Amino acid sequence: MSTDKQVATERFRVAHATAPGWQRAVEDCVLQLGPPRPIETLGFVYANDRFVENLGAIVDRLSEATGVTSWIGTVGIGVVAGRTAHYDEPALAVMTAALPPDSFTLFDCVASETIKPAGDGRPPVGLVHVDPRNPKAAELVAEIARASGAYLVGGLTAARGTRFDQVAGVMTDGGVSGALFAPGVAAATGLTQGCTPIGPARTITLAQDNVVMELDGKSALDALRDDLAGAPDRDLRRIGGTVFAGLPVPNSDTGDYLVRNLVGLDLERGWIAIGEKVESRRPLLFCRRDRAAAETDLAAMARRVRSRVNNVRGGVYVSCVARGPHTFESADAEIAILQDALGDVPLVGFYANGEISHDRVYGYTGVLTLF
Repeated sequence: MSTDKQVATERFRVAHATAPGWQRAVEDCVLQLGPPRPIETLGFVYANDRFVENLGAIVDRLSEATGVTSWIGTVGIGVVAGRTAHYDEPALAVMTAALPPDSFTLFDCVASETIKPAGDGRPPVGLVHVDPRNPKAAELVAEIARASGAYLVGGLTAARGTRFDQVAGVMTDGGVSGALFAPGVAAATGLTQGCTPIGPARTITLAQDNVVMELDGKSALDALRDDLAGAPDRDLRRIGGTVFAGLPVPNSDTGDYLVRNLVGLDLERGWIAIGEKVESRRPLLFCRRDRAAAETDLAAMARRVRSRVNNVRGGVYVSCVARGPHTFESADAEIAILQDALGDVPLVGFYANGEISHDRVYGYTGVLTLF
């Protein structure tokens, strides 16, 4: 019989596999996990989107083999396990955790008003997955964070087809699902930005919908030219995918900002369209995606989070689909930087269509949570 102390110190178990078919991948994971452990009560499962139609069958097989009946997870363009990232290949990542059965609650796309805050006033942690097709995804995340009092982490399901399946005890899609952990489940989390500011934070002085017309009283395009050292029009046409708009997060003590794409430049009127609705009097800065800065920031963030956890039992890392091989030398290189800073911990995660930290949906970031 297991003791409370054993449950509280048992490290989570991790398995991963890549295979053309889901059956082989799940059987490889079952073999790696080994015999069932009755003290394990919660499972995390992330699959490449090639297995999206089989996610339910994968969870059924994992439940049968491990005895764990509560599972949370979703699909992404890639998955993370241990020191390995399977990016854009059929793969599966699994983690099983020994937690008291009453220390977490799964929710299946429930309305935010049915989620109650923790009773003792301490903010719990919630791991959530969001269907990006829902036009109110960002609002739902904020509402659930407010209603529960939880610090949310997680990401938006990433898939190239028409299915965006999630699991939270049952198979679901269309909204937000996941798990809320009781305050007694100690956790630490951190966010790493994938971009670096290339100029000062400016004030939007004229805007409509997602079009920024003026910054600090002059044309938005002139402000961008200033930050790019007077880049000519021919260079401005080549900045897609490298230069972005950053929207500083109000009251952030770490300088966080939401990164949004530049979706259009009006060279005649000097206007800039970005991938987010904006308002006058809000700050905006321009930033650039840079590998060296991303590597440095990732390692520093991981060390900060690790320093706040005495006994790491396991972790979840959610990274943007635009990171991995698009920002680092490779997806494996991203996870190696992370694990070198952490000292190798049981870890799973996925490459998402947007990342969740606290009560917001970010882009081009990585979100780490250690239990």
